[in-house]
Amino acid sequence: MNAPSTDIPAAYRRATVIGGGVIGISWAALFLAHGLEVTVNDPRPDAEQQVLAGLAEITPTLSELGLPTGDFTSRLRFEADLAAAVTDADVVQENGPERLAVKQRIWRAVEHAAPAHALLATSTSGIPASAIAEAMEQPERLVVGHPFNPPHLVPLVEIVPGAKTSARTLLRARDFYASLGKKPQILRKEIPGFVANRLQSALFRECVHLVAEGVVTEAELDEIVTDSIGLRWAVAGPFRTFHLGGGPGGLPHFIQHLGSAMEATWPGLGNPTFDEPTVAVLTEQAQEAFGDETVGELAAGRDRAQIALMRALGKTPDTAPDIAAVHA
Repeated sequence: MNAPSTDIPAAYRRATVIGGGVIGISWAALFLAHGLEVTVNDPRPDAEQQVLAGLAEITPTLSELGLPTGDFTSRLRFEADLAAAVTDADVVQENGPERLAVKQRIWRAVEHAAPAHALLATSTSGIPASAIAEAMEQPERLVVGHPFNPPHLVPLVEIVPGAKTSARTLLRARDFYASLGKKPQILRKEIPGFVANRLQSALFRECVHLVAEGVVTEAELDEIVTDSIGLRWAVAGPFRTFHLGGGPGGLPHFIQHLGSAMEATWPGLGNPTFDEPTVAVLTEQAQEAFGDETVGELAAGRDRAQIALMRALGKTPDTAPDIAAVHA
């Protein structure tokens, strides 16, 4: 059996994952592979079965990343009672439903049951920490730790403060995620949807528009993205890309000479809705494009390609600095 990772500081040895869905399972897998003791809290009667099945699917990806997976479920337990699940937690990673009232109820209970030293993070994909923390007596303890799916593979974690989140909480969150090999980014300002999801949503809106208008099919659009901006942005983000596109004059030259032409196209971008005809088109084309393989098979292929790309770019989690380097 491989030995667990020792990069995690002693202050973060026990993690509670609230919610045993796709994101929660992925977090649990990553925590276990780094040697943490993990408690999963989910009231569903089939939660244990679903989580174990999900972990089995994820294990090959973790092994490919060089993370130890042998018998790592020996450090996994399940607790349906929320208060009991967080009683001895060093880290609480919440992945409950994207409903404000539900998250407020969860965190109100967690705050009273978890140890005072516990790092409290929500994986919400768009609800501001300020709104969730309105139900808490100590809102300075809560921070958004938003991963990009799947958390066990994609490096980014957006750390987003609420209006009352303390600087200490932000730094502790950054250091914890970095010790897992993640690439945490602390946002300078709270904004609904954060950054990665807003960018993804903006691009997907235009994708839906182009398909609904019959300009391209879903399969053709996917190829266009992966054969152009997908490759380019994996190496250099949008601003660096256009800085390079400006030649010796960089981004200022690009904006001066091509910015007005680009700006002129913005009003013509689509503003589609998921009405019945649009959904019908998207559903039919998805079946045509992806129907020959199961979602699990498609995900496995995606993960293999993602790992190869991350290795080529030097972004695999096992290349991340340890916690001492983060503090240096």
